[in-house]
Amino acid sequence: MMAVARRHRPPRADFWPAFVDVLTNLLLVFIFLLSIFALVQFFLSQEISGRDTVLQQLNAQIAELTEMLALEKASSGQMSDSLTNMQASLATIEAERNRLQGVLDSGGAATAAANGKIAGLTTDLESEKQASQRALSQVELLNQQIAALRRQIAALEGALDISEDRDRESQTKIADLGRRLNVALAQRVQELARYRSDFFGRLREILGDRPDIRIVGDRFVFQSEVFFATGSDEVNPAGLGELDALAEAVIELMQEIPEDIPWVLRVDGHTDKQPISGTGRFRTNWELSAGRAISVVRFLIDKGVPANRLVAAGFGEFQPIEPGESEEAFAKNRRIELKLTER
Repeated sequence: MMAVARRHRPPRADFWPAFVDVLTNLLLVFIFLLSIFALVQFFLSQEISGRDTVLQQLNAQIAELTEMLALEKASSGQMSDSLTNMQASLATIEAERNRLQGVLDSGGAATAAANGKIAGLTTDLESEKQASQRALSQVELLNQQIAALRRQIAALEGALDISEDRDRESQTKIADLGRRLNVALAQRVQELARYRSDFFGRLREILGDRPDIRIVGDRFVFQSEVFFATGSDEVNPAGLGELDALAEAVIELMQEIPEDIPWVLRVDGHTDKQPISGTGRFRTNWELSAGRAISVVRFLIDKGVPANRLVAAGFGEFQPIEPGESEEAFAKNRRIELKLTER
């Protein structure tokens, strides 16, 4: 009769849970966005690293070709200078031959000597002409090689520009994807926070306003004595009724949360820091807290809550919510917490 009376008690307006939910949601969104930013930065760094390698290779090829082009230009300049010198030598030889030919035409004792000089100059002239022709051929070949190198450099610069354009496009796509993912996941976080608030509200209506059951941040907190005797992980008879109400609220909530939201109900066991005897079933507080969380999860599974929607965790005495070593502090730290969160 008392349980029925509690269930029909008019709910009191309690703004603190809603305020805490808002702060919790903001914190979750911030943490989530920070993790997404780190993930996007990781993929972006991988993409940029690959692009940098390609750009370095292209720049190295351009530098190598530029150096080759400089060498070819230097060789071409030397050949041009040699050609100029040859042409000057040809002009000198032509002038000397013409002078000797004039001496020869005028007759005299020097005719034989002039003929010899003319023959020698003619031979030199032919040699210079052949050398000049070879130099012209080499200059032409160097010019062709320079033109080919310039075409290769232009092609590499074009490829480099294309690579840089693609890199900018990739960065833009990654940034856009990150923004869209942040928006979508932030919406999911907000949805889950709304269902968490509804869930806590229903539990409060079902269980009533009790000092040993309260909301702390984004968690619904039961004192361990609600379910368990000292040092035990077996649910006591009084706790069975409370767990029945909890299972009912969870099953009702399942019908409302969309299937594509990866939610779980996490059951956390906590103890105070007083050491246990170690002679019984549990040797440490950590084992006791984990055993109690598992007992609650098993009960909810037996009542029809899917196992893939439940998580059991034991924290021992290492996550107290009340400082000090008073009996009141120990009692508050011995607790079972429920948290509706994402996988």
